[in-house]
Amino acid sequence: MKYTTGSRYTLYQYVFGVHRFCEWIRKEPDEIIREVFLDRSVVDEYIREMIDDFIGDLQAEGLALGTIANHVKGVKALFRTNGVKISFPHRLPRRVVYHDRAPTPEELTKLIESADIRDKVIISFLALGGFRIGTLVKLQYRHVKKDIESGIIPIHVHVESEITKGKYHDYGTFLGVEAVKYLKAYLEFRRKGTDYIPLDRIDKSLPIIRNERVAEVRPISAGAIHRLISRFYAKINLRRKLGGKSIRYDLRAHSIRKFFRTQLGSLGTIQRDYIEYMMGHTISTYNDIKMKGIEFLRNLYAQSGLSIRPKTKLSKIEQLKLIIEAWGMNPNEILSRETLSRPNRTVVDVEKRQIEVLNQALKQAIVNELQDNIKAVY
Repeated sequence: MKYTTGSRYTLYQYVFGVHRFCEWIRKEPDEIIREVFLDRSVVDEYIREMIDDFIGDLQAEGLALGTIANHVKGVKALFRTNGVKISFPHRLPRRVVYHDRAPTPEELTKLIESADIRDKVIISFLALGGFRIGTLVKLQYRHVKKDIESGIIPIHVHVESEITKGKYHDYGTFLGVEAVKYLKAYLEFRRKGTDYIPLDRIDKSLPIIRNERVAEVRPISAGAIHRLISRFYAKINLRRKLGGKSIRYDLRAHSIRKFFRTQLGSLGTIQRDYIEYMMGHTISTYNDIKMKGIEFLRNLYAQSGLSIRPKTKLSKIEQLKLIIEAWGMNPNEILSRETLSRPNRTVVDVEKRQIEVLNQALKQAIVNELQDNIKAVY
């Protein structure tokens, strides 16, 4: 009221913007301001990056750009009225100017390889589960307990409406082999404890991702995840600046969630509405998809083969070998016999001939099977 137009409506808008920001970073306004004053030398860049990530998440939620601009005005007012002026090298757009992108499987693999076990869990949950960061920090062991203890993969995660953005409705998503492997290793690490972190008792209310800065068991904050992922990007030189002097980058923390949508969409095995449902988006077919049931969706997810590490494409020869093995034959023995019978071929001829030999062996196996079935009938 004091620093702007005096409009009560503007006051309400700004307060709501501060409220959204505090929910996103999971801290009270006093706590945010107190942290800012701990190290004034990095305040400007740190806050600008944090607000930039906040803007990115709001854009990912599909909010109107005018609404986003008003939210950010409230956050800037919070800092300004506490003696911290934040300067942006650009005006907040009313239209999207700087688009972030989803990281590639190769880039995410580099990210995973540079991370410790806790951070591997964070990255894999965002990439393979499509979680919002604000939802990820609220996940507890109870969300994975049933499937992880039963050895069921992919794990189903039921996300209640209370921990979703906007709290509109619940939904379900899944976690594949890579995420489950990292989660099991992380839980085992926590069971044993360390010199600086006491062992954790694994119960239903245990936060999936722990705040490692305190001995008391607390969930990590959304802001902490944004900061650590930003550091990883910078450490392995993955991201690049957009728009000249702008502090916007082509890769942000929520970009990993985009990986989930982009990869599932490109695999072509899951319809778009199913992908949106697994990301917790409100869609017109929400009730229809939910009625399909967990196992239907689990099978869709499993068939997609979603993974972080790029899959090595099998050559035609390797594919034929797998099929021949399924028929109970040894493809290497078949090729060895062929090599012994014709040892003087060129490399090009060898590859072509190997495919011919394996095809012939497969055809003969099918013919033999059919003949045996006919004899059995008559």
